[in-house]
Amino acid sequence: MARGSLRFRAMKQVLHGLWKHVQRELIPMLREEVGELGERDRKFVEILALLPLEAFAERYAWRNLGCPPESRLWMLQAFVAKEVYGFPTRKALIDGIRASPALCRLCGWESAAEVPSESTFSRAFARFAEDRLPELIHAELIRRHCKDKLVGHVSRDSTAIKAPDNSPIARKPARVRGKPGRPPKGHAPAPAEPKRLELQPGRSLEANLADLPSASDCSGKRGSKGSTEYWRGYKLHVDVIDGEIPVSAILTSASTHDSQVAIPLMQMTGRRVVSCYQLMDAAYDAEAIHEFAARQGQVPIIEPARKGKWVPLDPAQRRRFAERSASERFNARLKENHGGRTVRVRGAAKVMCHLMFGVLVIAASGIWGRLA
Repeated sequence: MARGSLRFRAMKQVLHGLWKHVQRELIPMLREEVGELGERDRKFVEILALLPLEAFAERYAWRNLGCPPESRLWMLQAFVAKEVYGFPTRKALIDGIRASPALCRLCGWESAAEVPSESTFSRAFARFAEDRLPELIHAELIRRHCKDKLVGHVSRDSTAIKAPDNSPIARKPARVRGKPGRPPKGHAPAPAEPKRLELQPGRSLEANLADLPSASDCSGKRGSKGSTEYWRGYKLHVDVIDGEIPVSAILTSASTHDSQVAIPLMQMTGRRVVSCYQLMDAAYDAEAIHEFAARQGQVPIIEPARKGKWVPLDPAQRRRFAERSASERFNARLKENHGGRTVRVRGAAKVMCHLMFGVLVIAASGIWGRLA
């Protein structure tokens, strides 16, 4: 514990030194170079200073074959700007960059004439989605700034992601039923196939992720007022730690039940941070989830499902469970300000890429928020 606290203090000193460098040196220098910076310009500069973009953009460097491509680093920074400034579409992003000399130069272009066309942005985005680039950047960001911190609470939740998709919905194959009644004398009944939740604890994270459905489909969810909301698209499942910092995210089909993603999320988050409490609502109330969290050395606090012998949380657990609102606030921020409601791409890979740029911005903002 002492060693972990010393590492955290050292990490915070490094982060504070970076913050002072941005505030005292980088922003004044940029003000002289590009002009007066607004509030969002300053936030954009702070987030770019924190994100390890250059290391991941090297793979797209020109290899002396064919025509030199547009700088993918600058386009990567532009996609981050899209979520910082709240541009709803890619065309609005390009128009905004061309209309703002300060933003244009902060992204890397000297003038509006150098900003690539929308088709070039689309090709770059498709490559980023294929390489899962925002997910890799997010994992590295959390590793650098959160790995040595002991996390008190991990709040787990999912949110509906509406996405345009005209492809026909794949229907589940009809269940083959045998002859009704008891099996013949001397014949044992056929063993039931194990459920996904029963298999997940014994499998690796990669195997569990490969088993989760990711195709767009339809689902419904009952809201707090009792009405059911139906949508077509996906579900984004997230783990959020103290400070409203998202540390893990998984995209699945809309019809995937929340409990099917709890163990993969715990495996992913366990690789990135050390936590004490796992906070989940009644959708995650399953024995396999309780047992897996306990084997990981964590305390699961799960809202009991109102069935059978229902036993409410005790007062101490209820106070800790109140911290779970961090995941709900994250979902609201993602949808209202960072692209959760403006999905205009098709396919799970591109939808996840679009959402992860918003997750990156929220995570970086939360890490900076520790210094406040």
